Amino acid sequence: MSKKIQTPNLIIRVLAAIFILASGIIFHEQFYEQFQCYLTGKANIISAQWHIVALNILLFLLLLIPLSFRRKAKWGEYGVITAFFVSLFIEMYGFPLTIYFASKYFSAPVKCAENVLNFQFWGVGFGMELAMIYAAILIIIGTLLIVVGWGTLYRNSKTHDFVARGIYKYSRHPQYLGFILIVLGWFIDWPTLITIIFAPILVYKYVKVCRTEEKEILEKYPEYQKYIDSVPFFI
Repeated sequence: MSKKIQTPNLIIRVLAAIFILASGIIFHEQFYEQFQCYLTGKANIISAQWHIVALNILLFLLLLIPLSFRRKAKWGEYGVITAFFVSLFIEMYGFPLTIYFASKYFSAPVKCAENVLNFQFWGVGFGMELAMIYAAILIIIGTLLIVVGWGTLYRNSKTHDFVARGIYKYSRHPQYLGFILIVLGWFIDWPTLITIIFAPILVYKYVKVCRTEEKEILEKYPEYQKYIDSVPFFI
């Protein structure tokens, strides 16, 4: 069983490493421009689009529901990440406070990356730089991990003490990994004070939640240790 699990995991790890390293090397100038532009308050922004703010917050809250399926919800644990995303979307599409704040202290011209994709959604024009497209890929992958993980749990949790099938054969915490990818994606997409401060905190918090969950499962199902020994923590 262990060999069957390790082989596809090794392939996934190699592909993930190639994707991350190649993207960082090939597009390092665009990534640098993205960070420099936003941190100095020179980015083109969308403001006062509160319907977009509400839509994004609603979609995010829907993603929290599957996380409570494997383990009884402790909503206090979700408070920080909820506050992060609510403030993030308000700043991105409502009132970009940190952008305005930074622009007062950086008057020198800064080169911002050009949009490679422009589109309209719900009456609002959006533009995406290369770094944003990369971030969007991370967010999409993270969302898929959450959804697929939830589907696996839903189909198997009623007949198994703990789920070790489907995507859980390759990762012990695919849903939390998905949320971490989403956080990293938004960090790259919107590199301002909010994401710089909160992204590391949230990654740490979700790793801690994973470890707490494993301790709870081990107390109830000692055989879970064999699963831990054969399946990686994230990937």
